[in-house]
Amino acid sequence: MKTYGIEKLNIFNPLNVYRNLEPAVLTELALKTEDCRLTDTGALLVETGKYTGRSPKDRFIVDEAPINNEINWGTENKKISVAQFESVLGKIESYLNNRNIFIFDGYAGADPKFRLNVRVINEYASQNLFMHNMLLRPTEEELKTYKPEFTLICAPGLKLNPKTEGINSEAAIIVSFKRKLLIIAGSKYCGEMKKGVFSVMNYLLPHKGVLGMHCSANMATDGSGDTALFFGLSGTGKTTLSADPNRGLIGDDEHGWSEEGIFNIEGGCYAKCIDLSAEKEPDIYRAIKHGAVVENVVIDDVTRKPDYTDNSLTENTRVSYPVHYIDNAVIPGVGGHPKTIIFLTADAFGVLPPVSKLTKEQAMYYFVSGYTSKVAGTERGITDPVCTFSTCFGSPFLPLKSSVYAELLGEKIEKHGADVYLINTGWTGGAYGVGKRMSLPATRAIVTAALNGSLAKVDYETEPYFGLNVPKSCENVDANILNPRNVWSDKAEYDRLAKKLAHDFVENFKKYEGMPAEIVNAGPKSE
Repeated sequence: MKTYGIEKLNIFNPLNVYRNLEPAVLTELALKTEDCRLTDTGALLVETGKYTGRSPKDRFIVDEAPINNEINWGTENKKISVAQFESVLGKIESYLNNRNIFIFDGYAGADPKFRLNVRVINEYASQNLFMHNMLLRPTEEELKTYKPEFTLICAPGLKLNPKTEGINSEAAIIVSFKRKLLIIAGSKYCGEMKKGVFSVMNYLLPHKGVLGMHCSANMATDGSGDTALFFGLSGTGKTTLSADPNRGLIGDDEHGWSEEGIFNIEGGCYAKCIDLSAEKEPDIYRAIKHGAVVENVVIDDVTRKPDYTDNSLTENTRVSYPVHYIDNAVIPGVGGHPKTIIFLTADAFGVLPPVSKLTKEQAMYYFVSGYTSKVAGTERGITDPVCTFSTCFGSPFLPLKSSVYAELLGEKIEKHGADVYLINTGWTGGAYGVGKRMSLPATRAIVTAALNGSLAKVDYETEPYFGLNVPKSCENVDANILNPRNVWSDKAEYDRLAKKLAHDFVENFKKYEGMPAEIVNAGPKSE
């Protein structure tokens, strides 16, 4: 199957083709041709219009044989016909005729054995700069023999007709694994490109025995190769807790786990900016400089200084920068097999322990569940927190069945002897509105104990609702808080919410048909 790449660019009849430009040149072109500005530190500021986040309802996978038998079809992976795909592709081709296009040839995957050559074709220089940051950048020598294996074409200025195309809105994000092509129209939100490539990798890597993971990773700086993984949905503290001044950062979001070890899929970071400060997130704050792309942050018209507290455009303000902008980044982004794996959850019910050590089967269960929770809603009568489950901590980016990823994780945990911990960064002493958020210093102390191995050596007890192994002690942590029921004044309310959360886990897991019995049985029991 031929790759849709440079050899077919003649169909676009582009006005000018700009290929693998340096960040300074892309920044200059963006300022000339787009509605962009510079911040006071020289970062490129863009606004993405109505799409300030990913648009899951507009994401599709082409229903092509024999690939369609592998895809986990459903609300996350929606089908689109070959004819519909070809129609949208044709409109993108026509739209890009006689326009400037920007090409970036990069890599996804820091391990050369598993990397994917991704060619990016953009309508906007700012988006090409974004992908220059987010993919790994080939050397001049490597570019001489570079051949694309997958192509991404992004045309945000093209607004589609949902009625004639049979889609949901003016935007569409469509991947054809058979054609090796990812196309994006209608949305200027850069995260669609980043996560689109991640989804492609999560299809390709398992076929090579590699687990793609939506997690951050850091590594000891003593030369041991001791690596740790941090999984967690938004708001659980993944970025904060993996940013450790005493350890090197492999990457903040997307990784692969092969027989060789851990590798970063990306060459950059895409960090949230809301309420960002030099005190809370100094590494990210310092990374917002020339070459970075800032999305939807409000700046002062005179000083050009960003106001990171202003959410008038969106709560999802973002910045993209190459990973080497972080002082303690590990270059190249590879590490050994993880000694420690941490699942982070912000449990607003306040019933999960601050930390529990998981068996292999429990690790697979909680990995598949991908749990966190949100605070109670404002609707009348809704007073309990709301559960959020995201398969394998990244369901929108997993084309294959969840059992594929779970079984790969289980195999690698068993083979390489990783310790797995479930850490609750949410509430303690009561649910949201009654209890308080878990102390960050206490959570950091728990993470440190997990990383240095001391937490694996203490005595444990089994709590009754989830069957979790809870430590009786932890270095630099008040032992009284380790059993969550101890710090609740209303024990009956604790029992009620623990039973409710256990029930919610069980009900959610019923959707995973064909999951091995040993994984199902590792979860909580519902009465």
